[in-house]
Amino acid sequence: MSSSASPKITLGCVAAAALLAASISGCGGGEQQDANEPSGNYEVAISKVSFPRRQGLGETSKLVITVQNTGQSEIPDITMTVNGLNYRSTEPGVADPLRPVWVINAGPINGTTAYVNTWALGPLAAGDERSFIWSLSATQPGTRTLEYRAGAGLGGKARAVAADGGIPAGTLVVNVTRRPQDSTVDPATGQVVQKGE
Repeated sequence: MSSSASPKITLGCVAAAALLAASISGCGGGEQQDANEPSGNYEVAISKVSFPRRQGLGETSKLVITVQNTGQSEIPDITMTVNGLNYRSTEPGVADPLRPVWVINAGPINGTTAYVNTWALGPLAAGDERSFIWSLSATQPGTRTLEYRAGAGLGGKARAVAADGGIPAGTLVVNVTRRPQDSTVDPATGQVVQKGE
């Protein structure tokens, strides 16, 4: 009895081991995200930032940050990190303490990454510009500060630097009021124009 049962157990173990090996190789067995990222510094300038400094609660606005490759080499993957879109609640017993200051209705097209607050728009040739555009709706009143920082890759090997050698970055101070801003529609363009922009 034991001799006939033994082969079945052995085959079952082999099959299980094969399945386990296949699943392990399928999970996390690919290339690291920075495997092909070249090392070095890439000169980047933030050439334009647009976002209403006064907004009303529930109002939707566009955040536009435009960057330019001011260096001589192609940037491997131009990125933008934005901090301040969320805040941490101190209310006890909250399942997720991270709360939105602005709800992201839409982020930069094809720019999603594995990072919550970083977007990437691919290679950027020398001299070219690229705009990161978000559609954001304000959900929390008060004076809020957004911090933004350009990068040259997601892996940390390629680094974006400003002309002075610093980090291409900046801040925006925005006042979100409890009352929506007065808005009108430009009849020529159809765009919503907010007073105080």
